[in-house]
Amino acid sequence: MTFAATEQSGKRRLKALLPPLGVAALTGAVFTVVGMVDPNEPGHYPTCPFLWLTGLYCPGCGTLRTIHALAHLDPVAALGLNPLAVAMIPFLVFWWGRWVVRALQGRPRRTTLAHPAWLWAFLAIVMVYWVVRNLPFGAFLAP
Repeated sequence: MTFAATEQSGKRRLKALLPPLGVAALTGAVFTVVGMVDPNEPGHYPTCPFLWLTGLYCPGCGTLRTIHALAHLDPVAALGLNPLAVAMIPFLVFWWGRWVVRALQGRPRRTTLAHPAWLWAFLAIVMVYWVVRNLPFGAFLAP
């Protein structure tokens, strides 16, 4: 392999690495802003439209406060606010890491995130979580 071909391959890998690095930078920016601007104080962030319209919690209710708690290194409070969001973090880190590895190896991006059965299972978990956190016996899941 010639020097020009090696250099071209390196440029392609660097270009493929830019999107996952951009996602990491955006995630860091979100954690920084939400960590600095407390969502527990009214007036900083909009109210959840689903909560506002129905009085019920959606699966994402409490996620801003969860991010704030994690930014302040308080995982216990984060779990109390939105355990599903906290449980998703290892999966998101895994998928992001897989994306980075594929970019470094020069392999093309996958067009599917996961097998459809896993996506349907995740959707079912979110739906059950959504319903249970609004029932009296699932009050411990409410933010």
